[in-house]
Amino acid sequence: MANDKPIYLDYNATTPIDPEVAQAMQPYLAQYFGNPSSVHQYGVETKKAVEVARQQLAILLNCQPDEIIFTSGGTEANNYAIKGAAYQHRDKGNHIITTSVEHPAVTEVCQFLQTQGFQVTYVPTDEFGLVDTADIEKAITPGTILISVMHANNEVGTIQPIEEIGRIARNHSILFHCDAAQSVGKIETDMQKMGVDLLSVAGHKFYAPKGIGALYIRRGVKLQKLIHGASHEQNLRAGTENVLEIVGLGKAAEIARRDFAINTRQMRLTRDLLFERLKEALPQIKLNGHTEFRLPNTLSIGFPNMEANTLLDELQGIAASAGAACHADQVDVSAVLTAMKVPIQYAMGTIRFSTGKNTTAEQVEGAARMVAEAVKKMSPGEVEFEPAMIQEGPVRLTQFTHGLGCACKIRPQYLEKVLQDMPAVFDKNVLVGASTSDDAAVYKISNEVAIVQTVDFFTPIVDDPYAFGAIAAANALSDIYAMGAKPLFALNIVGFPSNRLPMQVLKDILKGASDKAAEAGIPILGGHTVEDTEPKFGMVVTGQVHPEKVLANAGAKPGDVLILTKSIGTGIISTAVKRGLADEKTARTAREVMATLNAAAARTMEDFQINACTDVTGFGLLGHLKEMLEASGVNASIFADQVPLIPGTKELAMSGAIPGGTKNNLEFVSKLVDWSETIPEVMKLILCDAQTSGGLLISLPEDQAESFLKNLSENQVTGSVIGKITETGEGRIIVD
Repeated sequence: MANDKPIYLDYNATTPIDPEVAQAMQPYLAQYFGNPSSVHQYGVETKKAVEVARQQLAILLNCQPDEIIFTSGGTEANNYAIKGAAYQHRDKGNHIITTSVEHPAVTEVCQFLQTQGFQVTYVPTDEFGLVDTADIEKAITPGTILISVMHANNEVGTIQPIEEIGRIARNHSILFHCDAAQSVGKIETDMQKMGVDLLSVAGHKFYAPKGIGALYIRRGVKLQKLIHGASHEQNLRAGTENVLEIVGLGKAAEIARRDFAINTRQMRLTRDLLFERLKEALPQIKLNGHTEFRLPNTLSIGFPNMEANTLLDELQGIAASAGAACHADQVDVSAVLTAMKVPIQYAMGTIRFSTGKNTTAEQVEGAARMVAEAVKKMSPGEVEFEPAMIQEGPVRLTQFTHGLGCACKIRPQYLEKVLQDMPAVFDKNVLVGASTSDDAAVYKISNEVAIVQTVDFFTPIVDDPYAFGAIAAANALSDIYAMGAKPLFALNIVGFPSNRLPMQVLKDILKGASDKAAEAGIPILGGHTVEDTEPKFGMVVTGQVHPEKVLANAGAKPGDVLILTKSIGTGIISTAVKRGLADEKTARTAREVMATLNAAAARTMEDFQINACTDVTGFGLLGHLKEMLEASGVNASIFADQVPLIPGTKELAMSGAIPGGTKNNLEFVSKLVDWSETIPEVMKLILCDAQTSGGLLISLPEDQAESFLKNLSENQVTGSVIGKITETGEGRIIVD
């Protein structure tokens, strides 16, 4: 790998800016800055540049320059084409035809239009992702006003019979739109042959910058405007033209036409070589997509009985895309693979490789070797591997898993349904069992002693193995403290990929857990280990409490205040760490928060009237509060601006570092939460963020709050009043 960078095989996601494109753009960064609408020399210079670019793209598409308008990208072009056609021709009908394998930039638009009174038919495809033109024609009704079919699929590369569909559309006097984001520059896109009325272009798919695209509108086609304002772009798309990137798009179009044969040949050669080498080494793989009618650069491979994200985590030397996201409770297979009815054992292990014009045979040979080795290593019984050798440099543990700690828990709404079917327990000595939402069980041994037991087990949320072990131990111990108990001893639970990671990593994990257990004053007496495809670690912890001093979710009373003992945001920060978005200071702060025991807070609670307590972990702050309120039969109000956040959480959430578990948590509480209009969407997610080793959420009488907070502070714990119990009720939460 040159410069230690992965081999890039994700050109369908985006392409680098071509050096010639960058050079063409450079003068428009500073030298030529005028507004193209201005009549003076500065404006004239940039206006000319825009029109040159329009002509360059028109030549590539074989259309007239006045049939091109520039947009912010393929997504806007799709929105304009579909919404513009739908609203313009609503008086003629309200029916739209598309396919089941379109990009979200088309399907989401169609789904929106369905809420506006339009009817949409999603025509199925065959097992290769190819639509039958007869099915398109059969779907036509007297009210059909638009057909939208992509040129080539972004996931599997299948090329649709656009010319034939175009003839069908013309014969029935129906507008025909084509999303050509993936095809421009890779296969012929001739407007005179294709027979389309509207065609979307995305610049960053063929070596132009991101944030620029175009929509071809055949002469005579009328659309309702999507963006209103001044009369830019022939009065079709308001907004001052993005001259810099329009110049880049034009140059990229010129290069694509000039080098079309050379580039297409190189992409096809490297794509086919990659498939050849993979098939030789792994004959059990499955090609997704059409063998003949397929983009020259796209290779979608199903690796049977693999999890795509886990395999990609192993392939740190390759940049590619997964076709499925695997969770603890389900496998989210892409809509395209689902529509093609790809068997689940292949779909869940599908990876899309896409080559580019600069991809070399050497890169492909190297990638094939890495993939074959990783697949064989991760296939049970395929090859007998020796334990992984010690590797140079620090291990980034989050790169060996896709679960990310407590964010990978089974979705709470599903778990609730499962637990409802658990058999009832009638043993009078069970003080807390599966019938409640508490994270630990309590069993009465005598009038003076009850045993508390809990178990927690998850995948890495930090990169450092020692820190992971310490955090996992603190997380398991937290459930004991939340019950008002004192820990006695622990057992380790280990899942470890000894063929992927050196045994030293496991030693470091266990050392971190051991040191944290020692800090809690307990021994680790043993444990259980299994071979796994990704590292997992947790502990079973046994504790002791007086039967009359057990704390539980239930018991919160109207008039209580809610106090939280740790800042939240660890799920978001852990996700950002995995994606390389978090700086070291933010990551270090999150590690310190997660590794801090709740022991001091638990000791403080001993001297106060605590009505209810829980620790905040995988279901997030509002998820655990929901369980407390429902168990107690009360409602609560949360003061969003008083909930303490780990510094950097909000910024990372806004950048998109949101774990799937956090989104699930928001859905879980949605029916019981009333949000103030001033609460932004990002704050809703933060309040539901899946935590690891979070703080204690405590409900106690308001008149004790000040003294309790003071005592917490004396014990080096920062507590925050974040809300109050308002009244008896069904567990509703008002967030102000």
